[in-house]
Amino acid sequence: MAKVTGLGGVFYVVEDPASTREWYKEKLGIDGEYGPQLDWANEDCEKPYSLISHFKDNDYLKPSTANFMINLRVDDLEAFVELLKSRDVDIIDMVDEGYGKFAWLLDPNGVKIELWQQMEAP
Repeated sequence: MAKVTGLGGVFYVVEDPASTREWYKEKLGIDGEYGPQLDWANEDCEKPYSLISHFKDNDYLKPSTANFMINLRVDDLEAFVELLKSRDVDIIDMVDEGYGKFAWLLDPNGVKIELWQQMEAP
């Protein structure tokens, strides 16, 4: 049966693609031939997943003015946040929701990035 098997990517327009790719490489440590490329394998979770979520307004996406947000999975949120801080990346906020830990930052274009460490369901 034909079906969707996963998230293929996030595509958006920026004024300077080369410097944006360099920021993702330098600050977040992700790089690839066509831009930041991720491997979704996750040995820490039995069933890792990606989510497409829809919002009626953009309150959750603030302080970004974009109508979308990029959610990136991380294996150790606290350690990754410390790494980002050492690279002069401002962290907007962090929370632990039980099912996952989250932190937020803005990329150089003002796009909100949500970092997510998936936790096993209780």
